[in-house]
Amino acid sequence: MQARFKERYNTKIRKELKEKHSYQNDNEIPRLEKIVLNMGVGEAAANRGLIEGAITDMTLIAGQKPVVTKARMSNASFKIREEQAIGVKVTLRRERMYEFLDRLVTIALPRVRDFRGVKAKSFDGRGNYAMGITEHIIFPEIQYDKVDKIRGMDIVICTTAKTDEEAKDLLRAFDLPFQN
Repeated sequence: MQARFKERYNTKIRKELKEKHSYQNDNEIPRLEKIVLNMGVGEAAANRGLIEGAITDMTLIAGQKPVVTKARMSNASFKIREEQAIGVKVTLRRERMYEFLDRLVTIALPRVRDFRGVKAKSFDGRGNYAMGITEHIIFPEIQYDKVDKIRGMDIVICTTAKTDEEAKDLLRAFDLPFQN
């Protein structure tokens, strides 16, 4: 079975974007490339068990096992050494990417307290969008009672759009709620 957002993109969104931006070729139409989830666990320098909790939570959220990110160099002010585990990240593509975006837009973001939409200026100039979440417990897969610590996470949505405006139109078509 195809992901709901992928089916929506193929049937509806592609046509809308082609008409709005008058693309000549179907390959010019922007599409989602990947979604990268990153969870920094700086406290893992003092307590190595925290990285295990982050791995468990990220696996539940993403549906695949994350990669442990390590420090490139030692930094005494942050109390970290080279090659020490400091976070986890996951790159989602294809079906899992669309499933995650669906859960993010329809379930997780509406659960955020005092939510007024995501910032419309968080584009990088090349059609990619980055956002931060302060509490990872907004995802339905996470059981609040079993969480050792509430962590924030970064979500980067990479698209094939050439400009930020094209990417914004693509993400708006997926119902990502932007602030006015």
